[in-house]
Amino acid sequence: MGNIEKAAAGIPKQLLLRLPNYLNYLKTLHKEQPDLANISAPVIAVALGQNEVQVRKDLSFISSTAGRPKTGFAVCDLIRDIERVLGYDSVTEAVLVGVGHLGRAFLAYKGFDDYGLRILMAFDRDALLDGGTVAGKRVMGMDRLQDFCQRVKVHIGIITVPADAAQEVCDQLVQAGVLAIWNFAPVHLSVPDHVLVQNENMVASLARLSAHLAKRLGEGGIEGGNRS
Repeated sequence: MGNIEKAAAGIPKQLLLRLPNYLNYLKTLHKEQPDLANISAPVIAVALGQNEVQVRKDLSFISSTAGRPKTGFAVCDLIRDIERVLGYDSVTEAVLVGVGHLGRAFLAYKGFDDYGLRILMAFDRDALLDGGTVAGKRVMGMDRLQDFCQRVKVHIGIITVPADAAQEVCDQLVQAGVLAIWNFAPVHLSVPDHVLVQNENMVASLARLSAHLAKRLGEGGIEGGNRS
């Protein structure tokens, strides 16, 4: 979240994509070993299967305190610095449009809180859902989307509608003042230059997985038929 601000701050895009992996690892490690004060770049590199030089370069770029030889980076400080860079240390409020199976799963998922995202309200064109709640979140009709976003100053919209409805929903979100869109519809969205779209195309991801499996099976890299 907050990629617009981070890009403007000069953080390389590829580094931004790697930071969540560092953060997940460090937070898990901190829960498992709360007394662990410091961690070195080589240890992180081995745990994540990455290049040690790249890890040290990444963390030195965003850390307020450079890693010291033999002692490494302070774990708590490093977690704090990564959360600050990613914007996870402040709550970002969003709306979700499309209360189908995927939308309901999003509304029920509690893990977003750990990453500074809070879904305030859901919207759907189904009149039967208007005024109800799903997973504790209020659902409103689409006719109230623009007023709500402008009144509450919501800048992130999550799209979980079918592909044929996504562009119309996107246009409504843009008109409502949304600056960033997290799109789960398998379709390209047209937006003004000041709006960021992050696409999560599950169909494309599945196609890549299938192509990889087909290649590996064709090469004989996976032994099948032994599943007794």
